[in-house]
Amino acid sequence: MKPVLALVGRPNVGKSTLFNRLTQSRDAIVADYAGLTRDRHYGNGRQGRHEFIVIDTGGFEPTAETGIYKEMANQTRQAVAEADAVIFVVDARAGLSSQDHDIANYLRKLGKPCVLTANKAEGMQEGVQLAEFYELGLGEVLPVSAAHGQGMRTLVEMALEPLNLPQEGEAEDETPGVIKFAVAGRPNVGKSTLINTWLGEERLIAFDMPGTTRDAIRVPFERQGQKFELIDTAGLRRKGKVFEAIEKFSVVKTLQAIESANVVLLLLDATQGVTDQDAHIAGYILESGRAVVLAVNKWDAVDDYQRQQVQRQLETRLVFLKFANLHFISAQKRQGLEPLWKSMLKAHQAANRKMSTPVLTRLLQQAVQFQTPKRSGMFRPKLRYAHQGGMNPPVIVIHGNSLEHVPDAYKRYLEGWFRKEFDLTGTPLRIEMKTSTNPYADKD
Repeated sequence: MKPVLALVGRPNVGKSTLFNRLTQSRDAIVADYAGLTRDRHYGNGRQGRHEFIVIDTGGFEPTAETGIYKEMANQTRQAVAEADAVIFVVDARAGLSSQDHDIANYLRKLGKPCVLTANKAEGMQEGVQLAEFYELGLGEVLPVSAAHGQGMRTLVEMALEPLNLPQEGEAEDETPGVIKFAVAGRPNVGKSTLINTWLGEERLIAFDMPGTTRDAIRVPFERQGQKFELIDTAGLRRKGKVFEAIEKFSVVKTLQAIESANVVLLLLDATQGVTDQDAHIAGYILESGRAVVLAVNKWDAVDDYQRQQVQRQLETRLVFLKFANLHFISAQKRQGLEPLWKSMLKAHQAANRKMSTPVLTRLLQQAVQFQTPKRSGMFRPKLRYAHQGGMNPPVIVIHGNSLEHVPDAYKRYLEGWFRKEFDLTGTPLRIEMKTSTNPYADKD
């Protein structure tokens, strides 16, 4: 599973700038929580072959006991609890503060891997001006500049080093032939009930596999000769005073379950409709390239008016998942579960579909003959041939000339042709354009 790095520090030290730099995007927000002035933000980062999740937090005041500052402190404690390593950000130009000491005392007690980072250090003399931060007792002080991108590689290397990640050539534990289904969704939508119902129908013994990051519940079982592993994102959290005042829902569990699955079942609650949180999780599923099936649970508990409301919300808020099969179920009453299971298997097959180059090229030529891409200035894109570039999700690589001028609308048009021919229901499809180089471009 992807390691998790939490950014912690007092207000205005540049945590959000650092977050954007590590995720290489200004809008890499995966999930946010309404109702607080400053919440946790989640994004994806990558350095070399290692991918990781970054959590951005608000200004941390560990001693705050009232008001919004207490809520912000709780959010930060949750982020630290979810993280595998912490990046403690201080302001190199503002210098050391009493609040930095409070945060350092809190982090030392946890004993979690921590990197002390002095941000805004561009143009400063490391040995002299950063010496005071050694008072925090967290070891070496790493000077960086999030605004200018200085020291980012070293920062990530120091944060990941204590985690003993697999090296080049090593593979994480994988059981061959096992299909992994993750059930994702908000708290109390019926994820555990659905899994227990499936297991009860099959009369198989379920057990938790220990040692997994964040205690995600993994249930192996066999059905019709095929081995599966169900991943429930509602894993129990360790008991303790630290967690009494914070919400029980862990976004990290959901993100890591999605990353490790072959197919994701996004479970919605008919009684609550489609919420912003559902849309955020759906967006992450799409971004990660996982096959997906949608299911609205508790369909038996709502009347006709509520059903119409839910259907309208699905059409507006989750329109980007229109390629996924949609089911209306009741996990408690075992209604609609068999068609749902078949859709999950179909999505897995579609995500791993093999597509031959001759067929792809023929479809491409038919699509172009039916509708050519629009001219862009002096250039009209010429699409010549296509081949498969990957699976899970399927990737189709199209070669030709001036393909950088192909608009997104035309890519969606091509996607429709490929989806229909290969029955790619339930899986994202990525189309890449590769323009041929002109051998005479550099010659007079």
